[in-house]
Amino acid sequence: MAQYFEAVGRRKESTARVRIATGTGVFTINEKPVEAYFPRTGDVPVILRTLEAAGQNPTLMDITVKVEGGGVSGQRDAVKLGLARALVTMDEGLRPTMRDHDLLTRDARIKERKKPGLKRARKAPTYTKR
Repeated sequence: MAQYFEAVGRRKESTARVRIATGTGVFTINEKPVEAYFPRTGDVPVILRTLEAAGQNPTLMDITVKVEGGGVSGQRDAVKLGLARALVTMDEGLRPTMRDHDLLTRDARIKERKKPGLKRARKAPTYTKR
């Protein structure tokens, strides 16, 4: 692999390390094709929308992603953020466009901790009179 641009994206418990290099249009996530790693309908278009917003041709670049932790949607959004950040490191002129499409903002929402005396973060045990 020649020169590449790297960035990290995070969402919930997921972390994605994205590398972009000039190439033939190969998009792999954890050494699997993107369609095989995200078989759910709608996940791949969400990720590829980042490239469309940047006006980049995905057939002219190789994208390699290592993603770990969390669930499917957390990993998808981590890859999306990492890809956007990597594109900005590649071409700083894309930053305003990515900002306009809200692709560089890290979604900071995480699971709320469980509180003592409750079943979950906010669910209380059922009240019984007797």
